[in-house]
Amino acid sequence: MKWLIPGLFTLFATMAVSAEPIRIAHVYDRSGALADYGRQLQLGLELGFEYATAGSNRLLDRPLQILEKDSQLNPARSRGLLAEAYADDDVVLAVAAMASPAVIGAMNVAADFRRILIVESATDAVTGAAWNRYVFRVARSWSQDVIANALVAARPGVCIAILAQNQDAAMDSVAVYRKAVNKLGAVVFEEEYVSSADEQVRAALQRLVTALSERGACAEKYIAAIWVAGTHPFELLADDALDFGDIKLSFGSSINQVTKRRLLEVEGAIDYHFQSPTNAVNDWLVTQHLRRFNSPPTPYVAQGMSQALFIAAAIQKAGSTATEDLIEAMEGLSFETPKGRMIIRPEDHQALQSMYHVRLINQDADQPTLQLLREIKPREIDLPIHSRP
Repeated sequence: MKWLIPGLFTLFATMAVSAEPIRIAHVYDRSGALADYGRQLQLGLELGFEYATAGSNRLLDRPLQILEKDSQLNPARSRGLLAEAYADDDVVLAVAAMASPAVIGAMNVAADFRRILIVESATDAVTGAAWNRYVFRVARSWSQDVIANALVAARPGVCIAILAQNQDAAMDSVAVYRKAVNKLGAVVFEEEYVSSADEQVRAALQRLVTALSERGACAEKYIAAIWVAGTHPFELLADDALDFGDIKLSFGSSINQVTKRRLLEVEGAIDYHFQSPTNAVNDWLVTQHLRRFNSPPTPYVAQGMSQALFIAAAIQKAGSTATEDLIEAMEGLSFETPKGRMIIRPEDHQALQSMYHVRLINQDADQPTLQLLREIKPREIDLPIHSRP
Protein backbone atom coordinates (compact mmCIF):
# COMPACT_ATOMS: atom_id res chain seq x y z
CA MET A 1 0.00 0.00 0.00
CA LYS A 2 3.00 2.31 0.26
CA TRP A 3 2.70 3.15 -3.43
CA LEU A 4 -0.64 4.85 -2.72
CA ILE A 5 0.82 7.42 -0.35
CA PRO A 6 2.41 9.77 -2.94
CA GLY A 7 -0.82 9.74 -4.95
CA LEU A 8 -2.89 10.51 -1.89
CA PHE A 9 -0.53 13.32 -0.98
CA THR A 10 -0.90 14.83 -4.46
CA LEU A 11 -4.68 14.53 -4.25
CA PHE A 12 -4.83 16.22 -0.85
CA ALA A 13 -2.42 18.94 -2.01
CA THR A 14 -4.57 19.61 -5.09
CA MET A 15 -7.69 19.82 -2.95
CA ALA A 16 -5.96 22.23 -0.57
CA VAL A 17 -4.86 24.50 -3.42
CA SER A 18 -8.32 24.50 -5.01
CA ALA A 19 -9.86 25.46 -1.68
CA GLU A 20 -7.47 28.38 -1.11
CA PRO A 21 -9.54 31.60 -0.93
CA ILE A 22 -9.32 34.25 -3.62
CA ARG A 23 -8.44 37.25 -1.48
CA ILE A 24 -9.33 40.75 -2.63
CA ALA A 25 -8.50 43.82 -0.56
CA HIS A 26 -10.79 46.83 -0.38
CA VAL A 27 -8.87 49.77 1.10
CA TYR A 28 -11.43 52.51 1.62
CA ASP A 29 -12.55 55.21 4.03
CA ARG A 30 -14.70 53.39 6.55
CA SER A 31 -14.37 56.45 8.80
CA GLY A 32 -13.95 60.14 8.10
CA ALA A 33 -15.66 62.57 5.74
CA LEU A 34 -16.00 60.08 2.87
CA ALA A 35 -17.14 57.14 5.01
CA ASP A 36 -20.68 57.15 3.64
CA TYR A 37 -19.40 56.81 0.06
CA GLY A 38 -16.93 54.13 1.16
CA ARG A 39 -19.71 52.08 2.72
CA GLN A 40 -21.77 52.37 -0.46
CA LEU A 41 -18.85 51.15 -2.57
CA GLN A 42 -18.28 48.22 -0.21
CA LEU A 43 -21.96 47.29 -0.32
CA GLY A 44 -21.81 47.42 -4.11
CA LEU A 45 -18.82 45.06 -4.14
CA GLU A 46 -20.66 42.59 -1.94
CA LEU A 47 -23.80 42.73 -4.07
CA GLY A 48 -21.75 42.41 -7.25
CA PHE A 49 -19.99 39.26 -6.11
CA GLU A 50 -23.29 37.86 -4.87
CA TYR A 51 -24.80 38.42 -8.32
CA ALA A 52 -21.75 37.18 -10.24
CA THR A 53 -21.57 33.92 -8.27
CA ALA A 54 -25.33 33.32 -7.97
CA GLY A 55 -24.94 33.62 -4.21
CA SER A 56 -22.22 30.98 -3.83
CA ASN A 57 -19.43 33.53 -3.29
CA ARG A 58 -17.06 31.21 -5.17
CA LEU A 59 -15.01 31.62 -8.35
CA LEU A 60 -12.90 28.91 -9.97
CA ASP A 61 -14.33 26.64 -7.27
CA ARG A 62 -12.57 28.75 -4.62
CA PRO A 63 -14.20 30.92 -1.95
CA LEU A 64 -14.01 34.70 -2.34
CA GLN A 65 -12.75 36.74 0.58
CA ILE A 66 -12.91 40.55 0.72
CA LEU A 67 -10.45 42.04 3.20
CA GLU A 68 -11.72 45.43 4.36
CA LYS A 69 -9.13 47.99 5.47
CA ASP A 70 -9.94 51.47 6.76
CA SER A 71 -7.72 54.16 5.19
CA GLN A 72 -9.34 56.85 7.40
CA LEU A 73 -8.93 59.47 4.66
CA ASN A 74 -5.15 59.34 5.21
CA PRO A 75 -3.03 58.92 2.04
CA ALA A 76 0.00 57.53 3.93
CA ARG A 77 -2.19 55.03 5.76
CA SER A 78 -3.83 54.05 2.48
CA ARG A 79 -0.43 53.30 0.92
CA GLY A 80 0.65 51.29 3.97
CA LEU A 81 -2.53 49.22 4.04
CA LEU A 82 -2.30 48.53 0.33
CA ALA A 83 1.32 47.37 0.68
CA GLU A 84 0.27 45.20 3.61
CA ALA A 85 -2.49 43.64 1.52
CA TYR A 86 -0.11 42.77 -1.32
CA ALA A 87 2.82 41.62 0.85
CA ASP A 88 1.26 40.01 3.92
CA ASP A 89 -2.29 39.10 2.93
CA ASP A 90 -1.28 37.84 -0.51
CA VAL A 91 -4.30 39.34 -2.21
CA VAL A 92 -4.94 38.65 -5.87
CA LEU A 93 -5.74 42.32 -6.44
CA ALA A 94 -6.93 45.37 -4.56
CA VAL A 95 -9.67 47.96 -4.91
CA ALA A 96 -8.70 51.32 -3.43
CA ALA A 97 -8.19 55.08 -3.56
CA MET A 98 -11.39 57.04 -3.98
CA ALA A 99 -10.01 60.26 -2.48
CA SER A 100 -7.77 62.12 -4.96
CA PRO A 101 -4.86 62.74 -2.51
CA ALA A 102 -4.38 58.97 -2.11
CA VAL A 103 -4.56 58.01 -5.78
CA ILE A 104 -0.99 58.50 -7.03
CA GLY A 105 0.55 56.83 -3.98
CA ALA A 106 -1.76 53.83 -4.33
CA MET A 107 -0.91 53.50 -8.01
CA ASN A 108 2.81 53.56 -7.21
CA VAL A 109 2.35 50.79 -4.62
CA ALA A 110 0.59 48.64 -7.22
CA ALA A 111 3.47 49.17 -9.65
CA ASP A 112 6.07 48.38 -6.95
CA PHE A 113 4.38 45.07 -6.09
CA ARG A 114 3.35 44.34 -9.69
CA ARG A 115 -0.18 43.61 -8.56
CA ILE A 116 -3.46 44.83 -10.00
CA LEU A 117 -5.25 47.85 -8.52
CA ILE A 118 -8.83 48.83 -9.35
CA VAL A 119 -8.89 52.58 -8.66
CA GLU A 120 -12.17 54.04 -7.39
CA SER A 121 -11.30 57.70 -8.01
CA ALA A 122 -12.57 59.70 -10.99
CA THR A 123 -9.44 61.86 -11.22
CA ASP A 124 -8.01 62.00 -14.74
CA ALA A 125 -4.47 61.34 -13.51
CA VAL A 126 -5.41 57.66 -13.12
CA THR A 127 -5.54 57.20 -16.88
CA GLY A 128 -3.16 60.06 -17.64
CA ALA A 129 0.40 60.90 -16.70
CA ALA A 130 0.38 58.72 -13.57
CA TRP A 131 -0.96 55.60 -15.30
CA ASN A 132 0.79 52.25 -15.12
CA ARG A 133 -0.14 48.85 -16.59
CA TYR A 134 -1.32 47.42 -13.25
CA VAL A 135 -4.06 50.06 -12.84
CA PHE A 136 -7.63 49.67 -14.11
CA ARG A 137 -10.68 51.87 -13.62
CA VAL A 138 -14.31 50.80 -13.87
CA ALA A 139 -15.59 54.10 -12.44
CA ARG A 140 -16.21 56.97 -14.80
CA SER A 141 -13.51 59.63 -15.11
CA TRP A 142 -13.85 63.38 -14.70
CA SER A 143 -13.32 63.71 -18.44
CA GLN A 144 -16.23 61.37 -19.12
CA ASP A 145 -18.28 63.50 -16.73
CA VAL A 146 -17.59 66.82 -18.38
CA ILE A 147 -17.73 65.58 -21.98
CA ALA A 148 -21.15 64.05 -21.30
CA ASN A 149 -22.25 67.34 -19.74
CA ALA A 150 -20.97 69.24 -22.76
CA LEU A 151 -23.26 67.04 -24.88
CA VAL A 152 -26.22 68.22 -22.78
CA ALA A 153 -25.77 71.92 -23.47
CA ALA A 154 -23.54 72.42 -26.51
CA ARG A 155 -24.89 72.87 -30.04
CA PRO A 156 -23.96 75.25 -32.86
CA GLY A 157 -24.59 78.83 -31.80
CA VAL A 158 -24.93 78.12 -28.07
CA CYS A 159 -23.14 80.50 -25.69
CA ILE A 160 -21.86 79.08 -22.41
CA ALA A 161 -20.41 80.74 -19.32
CA ILE A 162 -18.67 78.63 -16.70
CA LEU A 163 -18.58 78.86 -12.92
CA ALA A 164 -15.90 76.61 -11.42
CA GLN A 165 -14.07 75.95 -8.20
CA ASN A 166 -10.65 77.48 -7.82
CA GLN A 167 -9.02 74.03 -7.66
CA ASP A 168 -6.65 72.23 -10.01
CA ALA A 169 -9.10 69.40 -10.62
CA ALA A 170 -11.90 71.80 -11.56
CA MET A 171 -9.61 73.84 -13.80
CA ASP A 172 -8.47 70.70 -15.61
CA SER A 173 -12.09 69.72 -16.07
CA VAL A 174 -12.92 73.15 -17.49
CA ALA A 175 -10.21 72.67 -20.14
CA VAL A 176 -11.75 69.33 -21.17
CA TYR A 177 -15.26 70.81 -21.13
CA ARG A 178 -14.23 73.81 -23.24
CA LYS A 179 -12.62 71.59 -25.87
CA ALA A 180 -15.68 69.32 -26.03
CA VAL A 181 -18.03 72.31 -26.30
CA ASN A 182 -16.00 73.82 -29.15
CA LYS A 183 -16.09 70.53 -31.10
CA LEU A 184 -19.88 70.61 -30.84
CA GLY A 185 -20.08 74.12 -32.32
CA ALA A 186 -20.76 76.06 -29.12
CA VAL A 187 -18.49 78.58 -27.45
CA VAL A 188 -17.33 79.20 -23.88
CA PHE A 189 -16.68 82.91 -23.68
CA GLU A 190 -16.68 83.66 -19.95
CA GLU A 191 -15.24 81.82 -16.91
CA GLU A 192 -15.34 82.56 -13.20
CA TYR A 193 -13.30 80.70 -10.57
CA VAL A 194 -14.33 80.97 -6.93
CA SER A 195 -14.05 79.20 -3.60
CA SER A 196 -17.17 77.77 -1.95
CA ALA A 197 -17.93 81.03 -0.10
CA ASP A 198 -21.57 82.00 -0.64
CA GLU A 199 -20.96 85.66 -1.33
CA GLN A 200 -18.27 84.91 -3.93
CA VAL A 201 -20.56 82.50 -5.75
CA ARG A 202 -23.44 84.94 -5.90
CA ALA A 203 -21.23 87.77 -7.12
CA ALA A 204 -19.64 85.54 -9.74
CA LEU A 205 -23.02 84.32 -10.96
CA GLN A 206 -24.25 87.89 -11.26
CA ARG A 207 -21.23 88.75 -13.42
CA LEU A 208 -21.91 85.74 -15.65
CA VAL A 209 -25.59 86.66 -15.99
CA THR A 210 -24.64 90.20 -16.95
CA ALA A 211 -22.06 89.01 -19.49
CA LEU A 212 -24.51 86.57 -21.09
CA SER A 213 -27.28 89.18 -21.16
CA GLU A 214 -25.01 91.58 -23.00
CA ARG A 215 -23.84 88.88 -25.41
CA GLY A 216 -25.06 89.20 -28.99
CA ALA A 217 -27.08 86.61 -30.85
CA CYS A 218 -26.94 83.15 -29.29
CA ALA A 219 -29.04 80.12 -30.15
CA GLU A 220 -29.27 79.46 -26.40
CA LYS A 221 -27.46 80.68 -23.31
CA TYR A 222 -26.17 78.51 -20.47
CA ILE A 223 -24.32 78.83 -17.21
CA ALA A 224 -22.52 75.57 -16.45
CA ALA A 225 -21.07 74.87 -13.02
CA ILE A 226 -18.05 72.56 -12.75
CA TRP A 227 -17.82 71.63 -9.09
CA VAL A 228 -15.76 68.76 -7.71
CA ALA A 229 -16.58 68.86 -3.98
CA GLY A 230 -18.63 70.60 -1.34
CA THR A 231 -21.94 72.45 -1.54
CA HIS A 232 -22.94 72.95 -5.15
CA PRO A 233 -23.24 76.65 -6.09
CA PHE A 234 -26.70 76.19 -7.61
CA GLU A 235 -27.93 75.09 -4.20
CA LEU A 236 -27.49 78.67 -3.06
CA LEU A 237 -30.02 79.89 -5.63
CA ALA A 238 -33.18 78.28 -4.33
CA ASP A 239 -34.30 81.35 -2.42
CA ASP A 240 -32.22 83.87 -4.34
CA ALA A 241 -33.66 86.84 -6.22
CA LEU A 242 -31.12 86.58 -9.06
CA ASP A 243 -32.96 86.92 -12.39
CA PHE A 244 -31.62 84.54 -15.04
CA GLY A 245 -34.02 85.63 -17.77
CA ASP A 246 -33.61 83.29 -20.75
CA ILE A 247 -30.36 81.82 -19.39
CA LYS A 248 -30.47 78.10 -18.63
CA LEU A 249 -28.51 76.29 -15.94
CA SER A 250 -26.50 73.16 -16.56
CA PHE A 251 -24.28 70.93 -14.46
CA GLY A 252 -20.87 70.90 -16.03
CA SER A 253 -19.88 67.77 -14.13
CA SER A 254 -21.53 64.98 -12.16
CA ILE A 255 -23.62 65.71 -9.06
CA ASN A 256 -23.15 62.31 -7.42
CA GLN A 257 -21.64 63.76 -4.26
CA VAL A 258 -24.94 65.38 -3.29
CA THR A 259 -27.99 63.42 -2.19
CA LYS A 260 -30.30 66.27 -1.14
CA ARG A 261 -30.45 69.80 -2.42
CA ARG A 262 -32.76 72.65 -3.27
CA LEU A 263 -32.15 73.91 -6.78
CA LEU A 264 -33.76 75.71 -9.63
CA GLU A 265 -34.63 73.48 -12.58
CA VAL A 266 -31.36 72.41 -14.14
CA GLU A 267 -30.11 69.79 -16.60
CA GLY A 268 -26.92 67.79 -16.73
CA ALA A 269 -25.34 64.37 -17.12
CA ILE A 270 -24.72 61.92 -14.31
CA ASP A 271 -23.00 58.54 -14.34
CA TYR A 272 -25.86 56.39 -13.04
CA HIS A 273 -29.62 56.54 -12.74
CA PHE A 274 -31.51 53.63 -11.22
CA GLN A 275 -34.10 53.97 -13.99
CA SER A 276 -31.40 53.48 -16.60
CA PRO A 277 -32.10 51.27 -19.64
CA THR A 278 -33.61 47.95 -18.66
CA ASN A 279 -31.10 45.15 -18.18
CA ALA A 280 -31.00 42.08 -15.97
CA VAL A 281 -28.17 43.34 -13.76
CA ASN A 282 -29.80 46.66 -12.92
CA ASP A 283 -33.21 45.06 -12.46
CA TRP A 284 -31.68 42.73 -9.87
CA LEU A 285 -29.77 45.55 -8.14
CA VAL A 286 -32.77 47.89 -7.90
CA THR A 287 -35.07 45.10 -6.70
CA GLN A 288 -32.64 43.86 -4.06
CA HIS A 289 -31.71 47.34 -2.84
CA LEU A 290 -35.35 48.37 -2.49
CA ARG A 291 -36.15 45.11 -0.72
CA ARG A 292 -33.22 45.23 1.69
CA PHE A 293 -32.80 48.98 2.30
CA ASN A 294 -36.11 50.53 1.20
CA SER A 295 -34.34 52.90 -1.22
CA PRO A 296 -33.01 52.82 -4.77
CA PRO A 297 -29.27 52.17 -5.23
CA THR A 298 -26.93 55.16 -5.35
CA PRO A 299 -24.31 55.74 -8.06
CA TYR A 300 -21.60 54.54 -5.65
CA VAL A 301 -23.41 51.25 -4.98
CA ALA A 302 -23.71 50.77 -8.74
CA GLN A 303 -20.01 51.57 -9.14
CA GLY A 304 -19.02 49.06 -6.47
CA MET A 305 -21.18 46.40 -8.09
CA SER A 306 -19.68 47.13 -11.51
CA GLN A 307 -16.18 46.75 -10.07
CA ALA A 308 -17.06 43.34 -8.61
CA LEU A 309 -18.60 42.19 -11.89
CA PHE A 310 -15.46 43.27 -13.74
CA ILE A 311 -13.22 41.34 -11.34
CA ALA A 312 -15.41 38.24 -11.52
CA ALA A 313 -15.59 38.33 -15.32
CA ALA A 314 -11.80 38.72 -15.58
CA ILE A 315 -11.07 35.82 -13.22
CA GLN A 316 -13.52 33.59 -15.06
CA LYS A 317 -12.09 34.55 -18.45
CA ALA A 318 -8.49 34.06 -17.29
CA GLY A 319 -9.24 30.82 -15.48
CA SER A 320 -6.50 31.96 -13.14
CA THR A 321 -5.65 34.55 -10.49
CA ALA A 322 -2.08 35.16 -11.72
CA THR A 323 -1.46 38.86 -12.34
CA GLU A 324 -0.29 38.60 -15.94
CA ASP A 325 -3.16 36.26 -16.83
CA LEU A 326 -5.62 38.72 -15.32
CA ILE A 327 -4.13 41.73 -17.13
CA GLU A 328 -4.43 39.87 -20.42
CA ALA A 329 -8.06 39.01 -19.62
CA MET A 330 -8.92 42.52 -18.44
CA GLU A 331 -7.61 44.45 -21.44
CA GLY A 332 -10.48 44.82 -23.88
CA LEU A 333 -12.83 42.91 -21.57
CA SER A 334 -16.53 43.44 -22.21
CA PHE A 335 -18.81 42.81 -19.25
CA GLU A 336 -22.33 43.52 -18.01
CA THR A 337 -23.06 46.07 -15.26
CA PRO A 338 -26.08 47.96 -13.87
CA LYS A 339 -25.30 50.57 -16.55
CA GLY A 340 -25.34 47.96 -19.30
CA ARG A 341 -22.29 46.68 -21.14
CA MET A 342 -18.91 48.26 -20.39
CA ILE A 343 -15.63 47.63 -22.17
CA ILE A 344 -12.14 48.20 -20.81
CA ARG A 345 -10.12 50.23 -23.31
CA PRO A 346 -6.76 48.42 -23.69
CA GLU A 347 -4.74 51.61 -24.17
CA ASP A 348 -5.47 53.14 -20.76
CA HIS A 349 -7.59 50.53 -18.91
CA GLN A 350 -10.55 52.93 -18.65
CA ALA A 351 -14.07 51.48 -18.75
CA LEU A 352 -16.05 53.01 -21.61
CA GLN A 353 -19.62 53.44 -20.42
CA SER A 354 -22.92 55.25 -20.73
CA MET A 355 -23.84 58.45 -18.93
CA TYR A 356 -27.33 59.80 -18.31
CA HIS A 357 -28.93 63.12 -19.27
CA VAL A 358 -31.23 64.18 -16.44
CA ARG A 359 -33.34 67.14 -15.44
CA LEU A 360 -33.52 68.11 -11.79
CA ILE A 361 -36.95 69.42 -10.79
CA ASN A 362 -37.93 70.90 -7.44
CA GLN A 363 -41.22 69.11 -6.95
CA ASP A 364 -40.48 68.92 -3.24
CA ALA A 365 -38.87 71.64 -1.16
CA ASP A 366 -36.34 69.30 0.42
CA GLN A 367 -36.01 66.40 -2.03
CA PRO A 368 -35.85 67.29 -5.72
CA THR A 369 -36.63 64.79 -8.45
CA LEU A 370 -34.22 63.58 -11.11
CA GLN A 371 -36.04 63.02 -14.37
CA LEU A 372 -34.18 60.71 -16.77
CA LEU A 373 -34.21 62.17 -20.28
CA ARG A 374 -31.88 59.90 -22.25
CA GLU A 375 -28.91 57.58 -22.16
CA ILE A 376 -25.68 59.04 -23.58
CA LYS A 377 -23.97 56.09 -25.26
CA PRO A 378 -20.22 55.44 -24.89
CA ARG A 379 -19.67 56.04 -28.61
CA GLU A 380 -20.94 59.63 -28.18
CA ILE A 381 -18.31 60.41 -25.53
CA ASP A 382 -15.12 61.19 -27.44
CA LEU A 383 -12.73 60.38 -24.62
CA PRO A 384 -9.05 61.22 -25.30
CA ILE A 385 -6.29 58.72 -24.50
CA HIS A 386 -3.75 60.38 -22.18
CA SER A 387 -1.79 57.35 -20.98
CA ARG A 388 0.54 57.43 -23.97
CA PRO A 389 3.82 59.38 -23.66
